[in-house]
Amino acid sequence: MKEKKIEVIDRKRKKEERVVEEMIVLYCRKNHPKKDSRQRLCPVCQKLRDYAVARSEHCPFMEQKTFCANCKVHCYKPEMREQIRKVMKFSGPRMLFYHPGMALWHVVCSLREKNKMKAKEKDTNT
Repeated sequence: MKEKKIEVIDRKRKKEERVVEEMIVLYCRKNHPKKDSRQRLCPVCQKLRDYAVARSEHCPFMEQKTFCANCKVHCYKPEMREQIRKVMKFSGPRMLFYHPGMALWHVVCSLREKNKMKAKEKDTNT
């Protein structure tokens, strides 16, 4: 049973990492010209991607949360947090055109999480 739980968390972590990576790739492609067209990311965006993956891999709250935005603890350094915020603001709306399945999945999960949080608050206040 515990192995299955770990497997679910690992799958969830990989999916979150993939979404963040695709958002960073989209941002980089539209905002940072690259000398070599075979490069997927510029050095700055590669550093951000590696940082985001490292944060995700060490997240102790992966079981309870859906996305970092819904987490009570923000583990990004301020500089990286600002960078990822810019990426999310730019790429978020565009994901619907480039990765519609991923975008819809993200919206559904976010809405579910918000409803859970509201229900918890309501139970606590009652």
